[in-house]
Amino acid sequence: MRKEERYKGVLNWFNEHVPVAETELHYDNPYQLLIAVILSAQCTDKRVNMITPALFRDFPTPEVMAASTSEVIFEYIRSVSYPNNKSKHLVGMAKMLMSDFDGVVPSDIDELQKLPGVGRKTANVIASVVYNKPAMAVDTHVFRVANRIGLTNNSKTPLETEKELVKHIPEEQIPIAHHWLILHGRYTCIARKPKCEECGLKPWCKYFLSPKKT
Repeated sequence: MRKEERYKGVLNWFNEHVPVAETELHYDNPYQLLIAVILSAQCTDKRVNMITPALFRDFPTPEVMAASTSEVIFEYIRSVSYPNNKSKHLVGMAKMLMSDFDGVVPSDIDELQKLPGVGRKTANVIASVVYNKPAMAVDTHVFRVANRIGLTNNSKTPLETEKELVKHIPEEQIPIAHHWLILHGRYTCIARKPKCEECGLKPWCKYFLSPKKT
C-alpha cells in the first residue's frame, strides 16, 4: 500500500467517525491550558484535571502566580509527577509571561519554547489548540500510533514523526489530527495490547496487516 493511500484512508475514517476531537484537559483560557499542559508531562489528563480547579481558582492570572513561590505551588500539585520541577516551571513561566509577553500567552512556537517548562510538544499543543495553527504535537501516543499504523517509517524521534505527519496531512486537518492520534492511542491503539479487533483502521494499518505482529 502506498503511503498516500494509507494517509487518505486513515484521515477519511477519522473524519467520518470522529468528527469532534478535542483535548481532554479542562481549561477556560490560554493561560490555564498552558498550566495544564505543563502539568500533563508524564502524567494523565485525568490526574491533572483533578488538581487544576484549585490552582486556577487561587492563581487566576499570570500576575498572581508570578507573585507566588514554587513552595506554595508545590502544595497544589504534589500529586502529579515531578511536582518539584513543575512547581518551579509554573512560577518561572508566569514571571516570564509578565516580563516578556505582557501577560499574554504567545502564539509563536519559538517564543513559547522560551518559557520555563515548555518544550516543543507543549508549544505545539498551545499553537494548535489555542491558535489553531498547523502544529503537530507528538507525545508518546502520537509517536506510537503513527509508527504502528505506518504513517511514519519507524521514525526514531518525536521531531522525525512531527515532520513526516505535517508533510502528509493537509494543513487544515493538522490541529484535529493531533487529537485523533492521541485519543486513538489512549483508548484503542494502546501500548501493550492494541485493541485491533475493534479498530476501524484495520484496512490501512501496517501493524494489523503484517504477518508477524510485534
